Amino acid sequence: MTITLNHTIVPAVDNAKAAAFFAGVMGLAYAGEDRHFAPVRVNDQLTLDFLTVADPVGLHLAFDVDPVTFDQILARLRTGGVPYGSRPDAPDNGRIDHPLCPRGLYFVDDARNLYELMSPA
Repeated sequence: MTITLNHTIVPAVDNAKAAAFFAGVMGLAYAGEDRHFAPVRVNDQLTLDFLTVADPVGLHLAFDVDPVTFDQILARLRTGGVPYGSRPDAPDNGRIDHPLCPRGLYFVDDARNLYELMSPA
């Protein structure tokens, strides 16, 4: 059997706000809260379940994206005024020259979750 990640819980200051922010940046659908989670379907195999917690400790979530998707996400970050950067210790330097791939970036949310995007071109 192939092992795939089905879902993970992402800590949030406000689960609905965090899910809507992530979905909006990534161009994904967010249908609203489901019980105490705010789920965002990333693809057929993965759902991120945002959960409001008292003192969230940010996670690092990395995504491979194709060049077209990368450009669309970058445009949404710029339009939304969301800081982004090329390094995990500088997620607001406005650069996309990622150290591990031709183009990549990081951005953070209110809970200090660090999102990483990597594109092959």
